[in-house]
Amino acid sequence: MNQRYLRGLVAVLIGMSLNHLGDRLLGVKIELFSGLSTFSFAWALDVFFVPFLVGLVVAWIFGMGAKWLSYFPPLIVRSLSYAEILYLSGTPHGSILNPLGWWGFFVILAMEAAGFGGIVGEVMIKNVYGRSNKIIPADRKQSVAVKES
Repeated sequence: MNQRYLRGLVAVLIGMSLNHLGDRLLGVKIELFSGLSTFSFAWALDVFFVPFLVGLVVAWIFGMGAKWLSYFPPLIVRSLSYAEILYLSGTPHGSILNPLGWWGFFVILAMEAAGFGGIVGEVMIKNVYGRSNKIIPADRKQSVAVKES
């Protein structure tokens, strides 16, 4: 197996594990709706902050291209969690399973947060978008004051 594919697989699996661990530690299931009490601070952390950290971790492991790869762990974890509630465990008393439209909206929010984490991870951790002297043309190396005189 190509080493790049292996690193991608490991990054996605570790991202999925981190996302699942964050879900369990916060005790939130975004797939369930139980009134306005559903939208708590822990819910917001689970939708925005945990996937952002997942994106950072995926970028730290994978490197260049992680901004695209970081979208997959939240999608896979959320899909498996929805399927688990739908087919295996059922909905608890006092809650209903979100319709696919609302669930999809929440999943997109989590995926976008992971995408932001992937971009920040590429920029900050791997310095992917940093400039180097090799790619700056010679006429751009001079300052404006030198060009005018």
